[in-house]
Amino acid sequence: MSVSVGFISLGCSKNLVDSQVMAGYLKRGQITLAPSPEEADVILVNTCAFIEAAREEAAEAILSACAHKKSGCCRAVIVTGCMVQRYRERLVRAFPDVDAFLGVDELERVAEVAGRVGANERCGVIAAKGDPVKVYDPVYPTLLFTGGPFAYLKLAEGCDHRCAYCAIPGIRGRFRSRAADGLVKEASDMVGAGVREINLIAQDVLQYGLDKRGAPAIAELMRRIDAVEGEFRFRLLYGYPSGVTDEVLEVLNTARHVCKYLDLPVQHSHPDILRAMNRGVAVAAIENLAARLREAVPGVVLRTTCLVGFPGETEEHFEHLMEYVRQSEFDHMGVFAFSPEEGTPAFEMDGAPDPEVAGERCQRLMALQKKIVRKRVNALKGTVDTALLLRREGDVWMARLPRQAPDVDGETRVAHVPRQARAGDFVRVEITGGRGYDLTARAV
Repeated sequence: MSVSVGFISLGCSKNLVDSQVMAGYLKRGQITLAPSPEEADVILVNTCAFIEAAREEAAEAILSACAHKKSGCCRAVIVTGCMVQRYRERLVRAFPDVDAFLGVDELERVAEVAGRVGANERCGVIAAKGDPVKVYDPVYPTLLFTGGPFAYLKLAEGCDHRCAYCAIPGIRGRFRSRAADGLVKEASDMVGAGVREINLIAQDVLQYGLDKRGAPAIAELMRRIDAVEGEFRFRLLYGYPSGVTDEVLEVLNTARHVCKYLDLPVQHSHPDILRAMNRGVAVAAIENLAARLREAVPGVVLRTTCLVGFPGETEEHFEHLMEYVRQSEFDHMGVFAFSPEEGTPAFEMDGAPDPEVAGERCQRLMALQKKIVRKRVNALKGTVDTALLLRREGDVWMARLPRQAPDVDGETRVAHVPRQARAGDFVRVEITGGRGYDLTARAV
């Protein structure tokens, strides 16, 4: 009996790469990939379990898929990813209509499981006990779900940092890097298939290679990817602030294809809160971080993330963070309120501000960041940069500049693009304005 599988991929870009890996295994196992979940025999929901909002989104998607099955529109539902790894048997009780649950270390079994549930066999939970240990190379590197001329290249799995609020190490296991040769070949295959922007991702890209060599090898990997033939660019996404070495900065200054862009979540600025977060090593690393990086790499674009409402955070601590952000003037910033996560040290900590207080602090910090962004957008007017064309919308093109990472940094609306232009083309543009993180420009 032939079976088709449709994906609902939730959460971060690292999860999206896992979905692509599973799609490769399905294809190799002669399972058809459906154009959409609604048209599939089997719906696969790849879940995120990072915070409560992500779990709620996953639960809604699972229930929707099960309702689709009950109405006779599909045969079965498979749930994969972080929620399975984190909760295992608990999900069986919560979602009795799901036919199979697949953990993060069992991706290669997805074709087998899809065939079985497609034949009306219930598989239950297939997830190894204990911490995950595997790291996957894609079966088909150019089978991409991004929907545009860009891709994500996952360098590693897991995390060793053990921040007090974060459940990722317990879900994904210890940090483990992929082999450099495989990553360089995957990057080359992507470029050969028309990918024009490669985003290097991991829980901490700057730690790449540390588990294999005893020292980070990210700068060497960046040089090897930079040597790939073709017209493309690549950027680093998500690194621990203390991992920025002189060698990494040198590559940012000299590589042909790299975007001068760093995503370095500081989470907080006050030493007391950073130590409580088990991020004490970052205290020295974040001091004057933005100024030091802008001096070392002229034109570098900086993204960060801040976490407010952590247990013990007082108004004084928060004002310290406000002043830090005011002085740093980050180009892009995300702000989140503390979410107590079961199984993390912070879950047992007392003294967390009321949710209303944490929410109000989020709003105040984002209001400050909006003013900073407005100032930086005004400074960009009249400057020229290279835009990657993504899709045409009427008479204009939606594009992305080197300063804009996918999904988080907005897009650039480009006018006066030549008629013969296609998605994946690079076009020189003059920035004319913007609102928030979204910019406007015209082709020059």
